[in-house]
Amino acid sequence: MKAEVFLPDDYRPAEDEPFMNERQLEYFRRKLLAWKSDLLGDTKQTIGALQNTSRNIPDITDRASEETDRALELRTRDRERKLVSKIDAALRRIEEGEFGYCQETGVPISLKRLDARPIATLSLEAQERHERRERVHRGD
Repeated sequence: MKAEVFLPDDYRPAEDEPFMNERQLEYFRRKLLAWKSDLLGDTKQTIGALQNTSRNIPDITDRASEETDRALELRTRDRERKLVSKIDAALRRIEEGEFGYCQETGVPISLKRLDARPIATLSLEAQERHERRERVHRGD
């Protein structure tokens, strides 16, 4: 079992420290776990709200509006479910020592990018190449 890593509340990963040291890994692990917890909390609220909503709405316009809102909410939760699986994959990469490195090139992903999107698996350059290829192939 690993020793607990001390992390001050105001800690932010910095470029002048060794890349993906214990403090950085702990920072991103906590960030990912908090994000996952928020998403799962939202899902529980949605499930509760959907179970408690009365479905006997006599006005057809109100019923259509209610169904549209419900469909949108369910689509949002489905996207969040997929996001949770990406968070879980990022947490696994932390455990396996692969977090923070581009899966395409092996180079470190910038700390700014990881802080903004901790589930990132590609460096900014590799992501841009990937998106350019997608745009080209979408035209086929």
